[in-house]
Amino acid sequence: MEPARRQRALTLLPVGLALTCSLTAVGSSYWCEGTRRVAKPLCQDRPGALHCIHYSPGSADNGSQAVQYIWEMGDDKFIQRRFHVGLWHSCEERLGSPGEKCRSFQSVIPAEERGVLWLSIGAEVLNILLTLMSAVLLGSRVSYHSSGLHWLKVDASVAILMVLAGLLAMVAHMMYTTIFEITVNLGPEDWKPQTWDYGWSYCLAWCSFALCMAVSVMATSRYTTARLEIAEKKSVQRGSQPSQRNFQEPKSSKSVWETEAAPSPAEHAVISVSEHLPSDVPGKVSMC
Repeated sequence: MEPARRQRALTLLPVGLALTCSLTAVGSSYWCEGTRRVAKPLCQDRPGALHCIHYSPGSADNGSQAVQYIWEMGDDKFIQRRFHVGLWHSCEERLGSPGEKCRSFQSVIPAEERGVLWLSIGAEVLNILLTLMSAVLLGSRVSYHSSGLHWLKVDASVAILMVLAGLLAMVAHMMYTTIFEITVNLGPEDWKPQTWDYGWSYCLAWCSFALCMAVSVMATSRYTTARLEIAEKKSVQRGSQPSQRNFQEPKSSKSVWETEAAPSPAEHAVISVSEHLPSDVPGKVSMC
């Protein structure tokens, strides 16, 4: 592979990585992870079960009421349940059974913030579309072997598309962070987390942003370098044409000087006549 095409292929690699990171982050539900403090249910007929409150049934003196003696106190009455949240779903583990229980994240956030969530999702989708367009343009640049101003336009378009994709991704991530923090404070009590942190999907989303900005800088640098090379070649070509003219001018001036300095036949005749005349004979020579 030629060095130029190899460079184009290397430029296509971070664009593909950015697109993969964006798609994975948008489709996953691990933007934020944490734990919730949930009260244990009563064990009832499961005396040896875990994650439930054990009690001992008894009877009062008159036998009319049953008395339950609960041994768990304080933090022992609660359990930490893990959860994870994305753009679309909020899931948490089930107690006493495998699997997870999921619900829409839109149903959890306050009603006045749902429009901001949709704006965040729309910005993420636009980011993916712009990155995909950049990948198609760079792929065509690698596939077809050509050079000239056409590929300069491709580099300029990729630089603009990638910087727009990066800016949209940054705005979308910041809006989602704000929405999640508002939901933590104002969300329903059966969802509020006790501890939380950002997950691997959130890291992938910001990695996509960094790759978009890096590709934009690379494309801008390549476009600027190519434009400077073209301008330098044009200036060299323009400078070579006057130099050829200046090189021919001394020959023409020299020929003209030689023509003007050459003696005419009349001057030869005057010189020859004056040489044959005696020195004491007065004579007058006129020449028209």
